[in-house]
Amino acid sequence: MADVDPEGELRRTTDGLLEELARASASLEGAEPPEIIRWAADRFGPRLTMATAFGPEGCLIIHWLAQVAPRTHVFNLETGYQFPETLALRDKLARRYGIEVALERPMTTVEEYERLHGGPLYRSDPNRCCGDRKLAVIRRVLTSFDAWMSGIRRDQSADRQAAPIVGWDHKFGVVKVSPLANWTKARVWDLIIREDIPYNPLHDKGYVSIGCAPCTRAILDGEDERAGRWSGTAKTECGLHSRDG
Repeated sequence: MADVDPEGELRRTTDGLLEELARASASLEGAEPPEIIRWAADRFGPRLTMATAFGPEGCLIIHWLAQVAPRTHVFNLETGYQFPETLALRDKLARRYGIEVALERPMTTVEEYERLHGGPLYRSDPNRCCGDRKLAVIRRVLTSFDAWMSGIRRDQSADRQAAPIVGWDHKFGVVKVSPLANWTKARVWDLIIREDIPYNPLHDKGYVSIGCAPCTRAILDGEDERAGRWSGTAKTECGLHSRDG
């Protein structure tokens, strides 16, 4: 009986998956988002989930999910610091599409967390705050899934320019699907207005990229789309979509 080489078998399996994802990403590069979403739902079934912060892209994906894969699990990382308008949008989307976004929370409340750290950690160590209240939570959630969808676009920031339609997320150990990777901001908003899709009213007040309230501001004319996130620091990403790890 031949010796079993579990490491070699795992490597072959991993290589095969990466090749499959590369082929899928290339073939879907010119596809419309609903087709990409349908592919993901067919390929991963109930092991597919979607994370949303209720940005315009996330609202679009929920709009399409209601049409092609309404049973897909959708969740939001409820850090405890979100704008009331953001959480109110969750209810609007549920009424419109029948998709209730699950709120996934950290192990501690905001009050407990700030008491443990002697005050709001987002002021002194925003990376640690994001790590504890976002990254730790999504790692926990994604252990139950094989693939997740996000609403990132390549034109949002330098960190996202190389995002594939479908790829392996090394940070979380699952497949990542980005149906809107090759869309533009203008195209997103054109469809939202045309289809009367609910969106966060803060966008009408100059808030372009919306995260936690203490770390988000409206942007000025000519500023980068994500300039309102962690303004005054070098931080530009919470870590969910950075390519390290």
